[in-house]
Amino acid sequence: MRTWRAVVIGRSPHPGQGFTQGLLEQDGTVWESTGLYGSSTLRRYRLGDGQPERTAALPAGLFGEGICRTGDVIWQLTWQERVALRWDAESFELAGQVRYNRAGWGICAIGDAVLTSDGSSELVRRDPQTLAPEAVIHVRMDGHRVLGLNDLAWSAGTVWANVAGTHYLAGIDPVSGEVTDIVHARPAAERYADPQAIMNGIAALPGPGEFLLTGKGWRWIRRVRLKPAREGAARRGLLAGLSH
Repeated sequence: MRTWRAVVIGRSPHPGQGFTQGLLEQDGTVWESTGLYGSSTLRRYRLGDGQPERTAALPAGLFGEGICRTGDVIWQLTWQERVALRWDAESFELAGQVRYNRAGWGICAIGDAVLTSDGSSELVRRDPQTLAPEAVIHVRMDGHRVLGLNDLAWSAGTVWANVAGTHYLAGIDPVSGEVTDIVHARPAAERYADPQAIMNGIAALPGPGEFLLTGKGWRWIRRVRLKPAREGAARRGLLAGLSH
């Protein structure tokens, strides 16, 4: 198992400082899903801009969650409503919606499928067109369940997950469910007294081992690069923080 630390190599304004639930980046354009009933949105902006270029509001009864892109479609999950919204990535028009099982937390596209999380230690492989479930992946580390899997990103054959309420990211083998990588991302965090202002929002970048990280209400989006972490006590601390 590999252990890493997230080194901040840049930062950009976080437009709107929303209650971030999902983050996606492509060629300098960022899509972001924000939550809370009555103020959930889907936003799009150029990285570095201070304001979104497009914003779509969700109905007051929907709580926005994770997002991913499959072709010209942005899928946006909702928390407890078990409804996924299908948005046109360019026009921001709502093209439809589908029902799915389980609560909605994170989602990422992995080629011929999408994976979703629901805050448990399980990921669900789904059809990218209908979100119908195809398989359940049990995420383990040293035989222990890894709970709190939240926002997801896909990079170089590995699924990366925010672990809810912590400063850790887990790198997961999408076939076996084994945790292959652990990242201590505390340097990317912001200092808040508000316990709701946790890290949530991970987007993979083209550079090897590079990601965008942000959180609920954060002023900044951090660009980070993974660097090997020391073994010994640091490794044991990361393992203890992730293992439940």
